[in-house]
This record gives sequence, structure tokens and C-alpha cells, in this order.
Amino acid sequence: MKPTTPLLPIVALTALLLGAPAHAADTPADPALPDAALVARVLLQSPMVQAADARIRVATARERELTAGPHEWTVELSGQRRRANPSGAPSERFNEWGAAIDRTQRLPGKAALDAQLGAGGVDLAQVARGDALHQAARDLLGAWFEWLRGVAAVDQWTAQIASLEAQAQAVARRQALGDAARLDAVQAQAAVAQARAELSSAVARRDAAAELLRRRYPALPLATPAQIGEPPALDSDAQAWIDAMLEHNHELRLARGHSRQARLGARRAGRERTPDPTLGLFVSSERGGEEKVIGARLSIPLPGGGRRARADAAVAEADMAAREEAAALQRATADAATAVHGAATARQAWLASRQASEQLGQAAELTARAYRLGEGSFDALLLAQRRAREAALATRLLQLDALERHDRVLLDAHRLWALDGADDAPADASGMPHPDTQGAL
Repeated sequence: MKPTTPLLPIVALTALLLGAPAHAADTPADPALPDAALVARVLLQSPMVQAADARIRVATARERELTAGPHEWTVELSGQRRRANPSGAPSERFNEWGAAIDRTQRLPGKAALDAQLGAGGVDLAQVARGDALHQAARDLLGAWFEWLRGVAAVDQWTAQIASLEAQAQAVARRQALGDAARLDAVQAQAAVAQARAELSSAVARRDAAAELLRRRYPALPLATPAQIGEPPALDSDAQAWIDAMLEHNHELRLARGHSRQARLGARRAGRERTPDPTLGLFVSSERGGEEKVIGARLSIPLPGGGRRARADAAVAEADMAAREEAAALQRATADAATAVHGAATARQAWLASRQASEQLGQAAELTARAYRLGEGSFDALLLAQRRAREAALATRLLQLDALERHDRVLLDAHRLWALDGADDAPADASGMPHPDTQGAL
């Protein structure tokens, strides 16, 4: 991996967010979502992404380890005193010493496979970083829309309470004038109390969602969007979106990477069935320096059943990884098709709900007009108004659901927050992405 000058992480990812590729730039930003620069800061502060940065450093160090190889020089020093008792002569003593240096040599082909395994590990770590970044973005998107649903429910019930309170006051005045039954006034107050209970529940859900966002994404300010746009239809056929999502699916890329590594590992284990030889040189001084010995030595382990078993296990692991890759492809294809179909059906559900809400709203207005003219009962008015309220709230929630599903498809196809290349960004010792990286989440 070539050395490069690191940039500050926020600057690097912000540049990637704003420097979107053409297909992402053509997709208009959803006004319901937070600003892209804020998303950049939040994602970089995610513990998952920071852990993935550390994983790249681990893989880079292991790549160096594999490139260097498992064998090292071994130095051996020895000293001894020899005592000789020749027949008919006085005993003799000699100081002797010896030195040797040895190293096991990788056989041809093993070093190249080790280098490929090391580089593949770095590639996997970079894909895992992209997966962490993507998952962090998914979590943020889901939490953000959950909070928006809570805000929408609170706004809806707050407006309904104001309307119901005005209606209850009007009914109370009519009762005081003898123009309405006491039961009508009681029902009007009950409708207000029921709406207040619904508001309390909505506030609790909104606050819980807001607390989750504050705890998990402290750098993300909770600013209610100025507008919530209408859920757009996907701008191309379903298969094109599925293909785009598969192209950027990190789980599938990880499965393919593991399969590739397992195949390399099987080849490397097959090479290991032939042991590496150990070569060495030695020198010694004997009989007090009267004899000098210089020589070379070669040692080769005799392969046994353990090496064959390890090679067979590696082949089985490669087969297992290939089958897991096939399963990941099936799962990714099904998930992508489900997401695209879900986005389309959610939009259709919102359109149908909006039409129903408009019609129920008109029915409630007609029922209210009939009641004011003395042509309808208060029970019928309350029922019509409740149906209209429920339909209006359901429409707003379906609108947010359709927007979330649409944005989720864009996110999985790398067309929402343009983070292309972030999953390939090498990290230096500090975990910062390098500036020579171009490209999404």
C-alpha cells in the first residue's frame, strides 16, 4: 500500500459526500433528511466505523507479517571444555566453541500466495469498513424517520385537540342555550380527553425516538424539517435498481472476498504439504584452536498426516465459503427485490390513503354542517370526525414510511448520501482515510 498524506476524517468524508458521482447528483436530496455535511460528521464518529478503521490497520499489519513470512534467522552459540586422557600421556584440557546460523526458506510459490492472502485481508477490511459505514447510515436513516413519525403524530394530535376543544366549547354554549343535549357536551369533552391521551402517547414515542438519536448521534441536531416532500416514484425499472443494489451490497462483497481468501488459503495449504527446508552455516574451534571446522547443514521435516489433514480442511473451507457466497447472493437478491417492491407498494398505499383521507375529511365537514343545521346526530359527527382524524394521521405516517422506503433503496444503491469509495478508503496509522481515494457507502 503506497504511503499518502492523511486528511482530517471530517474533511475527507465531507468531500466524498459533496463530490457525488453523476448518478447520485441527479437524485434530488430529500428535504426530510439532515444535511449531508452533518451526516458526514455523525458517521465518522460512529464507533462501528472507527472500529472498522482499526480493523484496516490490523489487516495492514498482518499483510506485512505475511509478506515477511513466518521464518526468521536463528543464531546458535555453544562453548565446551574437552578433557582428553591419552594412553600413557598426561591428561589434556581444551577450550572449544561453536557458532551456527540457520533460516528456514519458503519454497517457491508460497511467498506469492502469502502476499495475495495479505492483500486480500486488507481488501476485506476495507469492504468491512464500507459495510460499517453503510450500516451506520441505515441505522441513522431508520432512527431519523422514527423520530419524524413521532413528530408527525404529535403535530397531528395537537391540531386535533385544538379543533376538538373549540367544538366542545361550541357544544357547551349550545347546551347552555338549550339547543344541545347534555350528552352531546359530555361526548365532546370525552373526545377531547381521548385526544389528549393519544397526544401523551405520541409525545412519549417522539421523545423516546429523540433520545435515541441524541444518545447514538450526539453530533446530529434535531431540527424538524421545514417540509416533508411527497414520496417520489423510482425513476427506472425495478431490475435496474436491484442490479444497482447488488453492485454495492457489502454483505455480498464480503462473502465473495471470504470465498476468494478461502480458495487462496486452500492453495497455500496444499503448498504446505511440502515442508520448507532449513539451511544453515556453522563454524567451530576444537582442541583449543588446533582444529577449525566450517560447514553447512540442511534439515527437512518429513511430512505426515497432519499436513494432509490441514490441506483437506482448507479445501473443505473453500467449498463452504463458495456455498456461503451463493447463499449471500440469494439473500441479497431477495432483499433488494423486496426493498424495491416495498418502496413501490408503500407509495401506492400512501396515494390510496391520501385519497381516502380527503374523502373522509369531506364527509366529516358535511356531517358537521348537517349537525349545525339540526339534520344529524352528534354521535354521527364524532364518528365521522374520528374516522377523518385517523385517516389523516395514517396518511402522514404512510407518507413518511414511503419516503423512508424510497430513501432506503437510494441508500442501498449508493444514490442517497454519496459515499462512493469510502468503503475502499485505506487508513493510515491514525485511521484517517487517505486523500487519493475516489468514489460510496
